[in-house]
Amino acid sequence: MVPGVVHADIDALDTVHGPRRIVRVRIGGPTTDDGKGGALSPRDGESIANAAHVALAERLPVVVELSSTGADIAEGLAALHGWGQAAKALSACSGIVPTVIAVDGPAVSGPALLLGLADFVVMTESAYAFVSGPRMVRQFTGVPIAPVDLGGSGTHARTTGVAAAVVADAAAAAGWVSALFDFLPSHNDERPPIIPSGDPGDRATPETAAIIPDTPTGSYDVRAIARSLVDDGELFEVRADWAPNLVTAFASVSGRPIGIVANQPSALAGTLDIPGSQKGARFVAFCDAFNIPLLTLVDTPGFYPGKDLEWRGMIRHGAQMAFAYARATVPRVCLTLRKSYGGAYIVMDSKRMGNDLALAWPNSEIAVMGAKGAVEILHRGIDETERAALEAGYEERLLNPYIAADRGLIDAVIDPADSRAVIAAALDGLDDKRERLQPRNHDNTPL
Repeated sequence: MVPGVVHADIDALDTVHGPRRIVRVRIGGPTTDDGKGGALSPRDGESIANAAHVALAERLPVVVELSSTGADIAEGLAALHGWGQAAKALSACSGIVPTVIAVDGPAVSGPALLLGLADFVVMTESAYAFVSGPRMVRQFTGVPIAPVDLGGSGTHARTTGVAAAVVADAAAAAGWVSALFDFLPSHNDERPPIIPSGDPGDRATPETAAIIPDTPTGSYDVRAIARSLVDDGELFEVRADWAPNLVTAFASVSGRPIGIVANQPSALAGTLDIPGSQKGARFVAFCDAFNIPLLTLVDTPGFYPGKDLEWRGMIRHGAQMAFAYARATVPRVCLTLRKSYGGAYIVMDSKRMGNDLALAWPNSEIAVMGAKGAVEILHRGIDETERAALEAGYEERLLNPYIAADRGLIDAVIDPADSRAVIAAALDGLDDKRERLQPRNHDNTPL
């Protein structure tokens, strides 16, 4: 493909299911020899827009391979108009066909904003992206900063969440995109493809119980539990380095692709903060748009407390998780592993948020808060002996899943060894789930 030519190629992408048709367009990059350092011309913007239009018309995913130093100054407003066209066209694809951008080089100014419109972005190690570059940052703030520190791929993987993954080079980026499309349909009216696996759906998982520490505050890696539940122990994690207190990953159960959202006790004790809420909400919304069932694994003591988080909008961002789950119509299974407290219990796909099956392990705790916090609030000024007795009584009477089950908030308390079998059976039973949606132009997501 020649950069700058107003066209899009329909290519074959190799996946485990065989070739998949996608619409691909390349802008800039090492093959560009125009003397402009990959600056975005009006024709480049039109190329991206044309690719998006072809993708919508053919109901195919669109992959943009991007390397651009920003709008071409010599072209003036025409170049800005070009990337504006691209932004509008990519926005039109949202929720209809998957959009992926692979960055192998710079993505500066207007083109950088295109990354925020894509469903997923993969960056090479040498890539960088920012809206305002180091020179402007220094001019306005007086602080010198290198491009890699301002917007390097590592920054976008760990700090901003723009990059779903960072890979070595362009070839690795192509491989990552292929692996991603193993789990995705071509458009929103299609089911995800079945992934071949010899892993029995009714396989017992006794090892999962041993992963949970004996102490209620002990740390562990929730990905170990997720791997034991899914086919062949394989997870395709996205945004792994951003908001690590929440894991988002694709996998399959009995060959059926699913999206997994899981609290991660080894990071911030599994609490929810602003980045975690944004990460989870975006992932849930994507899975819902493209007919991918959701499995939510819960082990959280609540929202992370702090003045800084509250001032930065914890209310608004925490609501994003609730909103994403509340409007999701795909099959949804929720499994409480150890504890689920307070507001975080609600937003992690609780029963009243509309999940299809709410499960819990026998030793899990579902309550407003833990015993220590509850006793401190309800019984101030008591001595340590009385406090210990009250905490023990609170744990015995209220901190168990059977109270929630008695109230209809948990559908079944299951043996950890039966978890995979129960989840697989539930997804089979929900295979033909359909929900009637109320007519409206669009909803108003809390941002």
